Amino acid sequence: MCRWFAYISATEDCLLEDVLILPEHAIAKQVHERFLPYLFHHEPGTTKEEMSLRNSPFNLDGLGLVWYSTARARFGDATGPRPVTYKILRQPSADPVLASLCAHTAARCVFAHIRAASGGTAVAEVNNHPFAFGRHAFMHNGAVAHFARVQRALALELDDAAHAHVAGTTDSEALAALFFTRLARGRGAAAWEEQHPLEELRAALEGAVRRVLELQAEAAARAGFALEPSSLNVAVTDGEQLLAIRFRNHATQHPPSLYLSTRAGVALNRKFPGHPDVEGVDNGSQNLKAADEHGDHVIVASEPTTFRKEDWELIPKNEYVMVGRDMQISRGKVSVAF
Repeated sequence: MCRWFAYISATEDCLLEDVLILPEHAIAKQVHERFLPYLFHHEPGTTKEEMSLRNSPFNLDGLGLVWYSTARARFGDATGPRPVTYKILRQPSADPVLASLCAHTAARCVFAHIRAASGGTAVAEVNNHPFAFGRHAFMHNGAVAHFARVQRALALELDDAAHAHVAGTTDSEALAALFFTRLARGRGAAAWEEQHPLEELRAALEGAVRRVLELQAEAAARAGFALEPSSLNVAVTDGEQLLAIRFRNHATQHPPSLYLSTRAGVALNRKFPGHPDVEGVDNGSQNLKAADEHGDHVIVASEPTTFRKEDWELIPKNEYVMVGRDMQISRGKVSVAF
């Protein structure tokens, strides 16, 4: 399955190199390594075979990156932060442009995603997550089951703006387009430029998930095939708020891993003590700030990016995490019956 990393803070910029490249278990290094603390302890029904399936180490089908910039707002063309996108098909460690970008770019909101293609979809930059819709970015880890059987019906659910915006062939982008269709409520792409309350984002995402499951059930009833569950780990942001869910519609099986941290950002910033890969990092140690000076932040990631597992929490199955502009966290059960 894919891997992803999301960082958000209202006050604390992160240097992309510090969060995506340098850490001992940065997402750029997760193409061939795994670190999954708590997984068996908190999910006793998970078999080794299932964990291997949900957390495959072969993530070689492209990287996508979104960070939020206020440049357009400073030049009067927009309000608030807007997403900047970079996508590649080579391994992260082999891309000098990525290295340069990350070494010289700081942001308060970052989404990064390494893709493992599923369902026979093409390995192409256009299929890499995150997907930007207006001021929003969307990324997914997992698979929409029976996508080929519901793809046409799902497309008919999209409004014209969302349908025209879809550039690739993945189940993930189709799910994103359905979410943004529901978020727009008939107002089209203009609604993607607005900042929506988190509860509105959650209602749109749960509605999109619910409709996908309904389309799958309808297709199975028509064609007489056995339904398989879908894994739908999703993250959405507008650059100032964050919504993430960890979801799989099965009584005992679990979705891919997903972790939460409100502390790891201190160790992922060279201005503070404890960066996990200090070799080669000139952090001017005499000028280090105290750990308690670090601003509030939230990280949601498929795997911890440091090996300090006490800084990370495994998000339970079928739960959502919402992070407001004030960095306050709300959590609860995903309201989708199955």
